[in-house]
Amino acid sequence: MHTHEDGPDRDHRRPEGVSRDTVEALGALSKALETTERARGHLYGFHQLTGTADLQLDEAVTLLRRAGHEEWAERVSTEILGRNVIPGHWTFQIVEAYDRSYYEPFRRLERAAVDELAEGRDHLYEAELKEARRTAGHPDHTARPETGET
Repeated sequence: MHTHEDGPDRDHRRPEGVSRDTVEALGALSKALETTERARGHLYGFHQLTGTADLQLDEAVTLLRRAGHEEWAERVSTEILGRNVIPGHWTFQIVEAYDRSYYEPFRRLERAAVDELAEGRDHLYEAELKEARRTAGHPDHTARPETGET
């Protein structure tokens, strides 16, 4: 790893005694958590889209009634409107269960690993990758924002 004079700030430098293998392992753990964050976002999308569809059923029921299809309006209203998406669960309950049983424990474990193994310094792998790929002296390859941070 080469470091330019204007290298990463302290929070993005590998602490003394932390090996490259540890940085890589924490990077892989962090990447897995980031993927989980994306999965969680999709789960929230599922939650919101399903809720929106359920609310849109109100219009379908109204229009079916207006068109004289009372039996179909009643079927939509009783068979689908407000229905559990899996037995006993609306989507908010799935989101809560995911957060409680998977996401939060994963997030806590990743944080504890970074705290214990890298003095709480996040994104060391990425910071080292950035440092290795920067062009020294190029104005668009600075190590950090021009805010006077150290």
